[in-house]
Amino acid sequence: MDEGTELIEAYDYLFKFIVIGEAGTGKSCLLYHCIHESFKEHSAHTIGVEFSSRTLRIGERNIKLQLWDTAGQERFRSVTRSYYRGAAGAILVYDITSRQSFAHLDRWLADCRALGSPHLVAVLVGNKLDREDEREVEYSEGSRWAQENGLLFVETSSLTGENVPTPFHLAARNILSSIDSGALDPDAAGTGVSYGERQLRAVGSSSRLSSAFGRRGRRKSVSLGDMVGGRGCSC
Repeated sequence: MDEGTELIEAYDYLFKFIVIGEAGTGKSCLLYHCIHESFKEHSAHTIGVEFSSRTLRIGERNIKLQLWDTAGQERFRSVTRSYYRGAAGAILVYDITSRQSFAHLDRWLADCRALGSPHLVAVLVGNKLDREDEREVEYSEGSRWAQENGLLFVETSSLTGENVPTPFHLAARNILSSIDSGALDPDAAGTGVSYGERQLRAVGSSSRLSSAFGRRGRRKSVSLGDMVGGRGCSC
């Protein structure tokens, strides 16, 4: 690569994901640990919706995840549901120490399936695995509920990081598989999936940059790492 040239963050596909579930289940901490690989101290309840992204790599392809972290409180429901539209993936989180958070899963799943992509891939996540001694929802219950409702399933700990990347990798790999098989067309509207573009940028040379890329748009990029199988994963 010539001096003064750098590789722009590039991606092959962009996937829209939503992270949903009751308040207090650890959604924001799960997402934070996935992106920063560390625990988020003193995390407050999400107000409305927060946006972030991560690049993962699957095989030889980079996938950008557009991640929408939604508030779990009822008062924000009308606002957050608007962000479900066209989602390609949904990370549905409950707290294994809270029977109530598990009991309300039906409502969350119904909302995301009604508003998300027709090809929506959903992963059920039982969070707070580090609090095993306070468990109210058994692993077998979560696994059975996921199977009955057509979801993938994994238990995680936002505190220790156990299995944290797994739900995002599971969903992304399944979406990519649908693209490869022809079942999902990234050009179709409302799928929550779009094509990306790999590019080079000449640093410090505005004329070269405009002539090379002036007539075509650039999208951001995300890379998906191969899924690392872990304890508590049912797929």
